[in-house]
Amino acid sequence: MAGNSAAVLCQPDGTLGRSSAIQENQSNGTRVDSRALTSTNTDFTFSLYKELTLKNPDKNIVFSPLSISAALAVLSLGANNNTLQEILKGLKFNLTETPEADIHLGLGQLLLMFGQPNEELQISIGSTMFVEKQMQILAEFKEKARALYQAEVSSVDFQKPHEAKKLINDFVRKQTQGKIKDLISDLDEDTVMVLVNYIYFKGKWETPFDPDLTFASDFYVDNEKTVKVPMMKVKFLTTPYFRDEELSCTVVELKYTGNASALFILPDQGKMQHVEASLQPETLRKWRDSLMPRKIEELSLPKFAISTDYSLQDILPQLGIREVFSTQADLSGITGSRELRVSQVVHKAVLDVAERGTEAAAATGLLMRGSALIRNPLRVNFNRPFLMIISDTNTQTPLFMAKIMNPKGN
Repeated sequence: MAGNSAAVLCQPDGTLGRSSAIQENQSNGTRVDSRALTSTNTDFTFSLYKELTLKNPDKNIVFSPLSISAALAVLSLGANNNTLQEILKGLKFNLTETPEADIHLGLGQLLLMFGQPNEELQISIGSTMFVEKQMQILAEFKEKARALYQAEVSSVDFQKPHEAKKLINDFVRKQTQGKIKDLISDLDEDTVMVLVNYIYFKGKWETPFDPDLTFASDFYVDNEKTVKVPMMKVKFLTTPYFRDEELSCTVVELKYTGNASALFILPDQGKMQHVEASLQPETLRKWRDSLMPRKIEELSLPKFAISTDYSLQDILPQLGIREVFSTQADLSGITGSRELRVSQVVHKAVLDVAERGTEAAAATGLLMRGSALIRNPLRVNFNRPFLMIISDTNTQTPLFMAKIMNPKGN
């Protein structure tokens, strides 16, 4: 199970400018190649992951790149000039190859697809803008946000910050099934808009772990530290597997029922940084292309629930998204004047992996019982730090990414 939420907080910056709006022609827009969109999303995922790791070394990491990029994409509909260019480039879109209108169409279609009701897999994702009730939002911005991203606008009295905060947090808690409790910790009286994106994922393993086999075991956090964790176990599992000798890691895919799977990457002892440095869209493509069904005699994976929260206004400038946080910000497409800037971007994530599944992911495996002779018995034990990427299997879009340094929490 995973819940994620990102919020963008905007304040007036005290300067006024002229209005300009992007004109887009949806009818003859060329569709974004889904493979290119996946590569872009993966590039953003890994770029952000590397920055989060630099800021939080030796800590658990979990975030939803899709939630963050969706929030920024909605914001970019109201951005102009350099502010707009920075946001889209920061999200790793190539504006010379893909026109802006096509970026929104492609990303919007992707989010719409994930939001379709599905009996086997629960994914809900959405955006809402909470706007100061005195502030006039341009009709064109509202219409585009709704048409492209199903983003709704809700009127709030930010002059009563305590009530506004409760309203927003209650909304997010409800949309993430109670997983994200307090997205916004404080609002100051200058806040005039909060843009929230949430994603909630609940998937059942195609081959669940038997709770009776879960046992207490050591997890080696590093050379000096071990912690006792509940270790889930499955025997005689046939599932996609790849041993990457070049990067000194083992890659296993576990599928959820429905169109999702979790890729688990287990670096050899002391090789985590080596693997992290190599994370690129091509690496992920190579792993996916190299996965082959393999019988694993015994697979052990810790049962864990971790949560994180990040203030991304400290991180996004490292990806080139700077101007939107300054008095130079041009968000004139939202109100018609250049009075807005982003003051905070908050992101909270929760990842819960247990015997029956994950609240936030998907995986493939056939349980084979019997005493078939295995020539080279293969055992995979996730008893040291590892990476996890939950993706939609139709598009290979990363929904969540995590690094589990300590299943017991940081």
